[in-house]
Amino acid sequence: MNAGLDLPEIGDRHAFNLARWKEICEDPQLAKVGGRVESDAHGHILMSPPPGFSHSSRQSAILLLLSKKKGGRALAECPVSTSGGVRGVDVVWLSDLRAESALKENILLTSPEICVEVLSPGNTRAEMEEKRALLFEAGAGEVWFCDTKGRMFFFLKNQPDEAVEKSELCPDFPAVVE
Repeated sequence: MNAGLDLPEIGDRHAFNLARWKEICEDPQLAKVGGRVESDAHGHILMSPPPGFSHSSRQSAILLLLSKKKGGRALAECPVSTSGGVRGVDVVWLSDLRAESALKENILLTSPEICVEVLSPGNTRAEMEEKRALLFEAGAGEVWFCDTKGRMFFFLKNQPDEAVEKSELCPDFPAVVE
């Protein structure tokens, strides 16, 4: 980088994400837009259209199933600060203990223990692999994917690139969600 360029550096990732997220949430024009809004590592806005019916249906079913797990709570559309910006997660399970330490100004600075992405036809493998890596890096214990047929794929922090047969945190979670 040319030493003569006067460009800001991102020193504290979470402070940057918090400040940028506040700007995004307070933008009256963005408040009028439907769909998901996230940010990338540079603070640029990423937008996705609202999910379809089957996506919403599976997201709700997963939320209801996870809400039965004791010691925490299940949430939908949860913003998480990552090294790749503020990313929205379709469904999370967050322990009460982690909620106390991770929440700051409406964003989680540490990923919930379980992060679930309900895949849409427009998602790519590279996009989902990147998101899974970002969530593990931010502290997730497990990242789950629900594909467009409702099949569940469970990834564990100690084995992040290879799906396993079942969750360690919710071993009775079904392999297929309708």
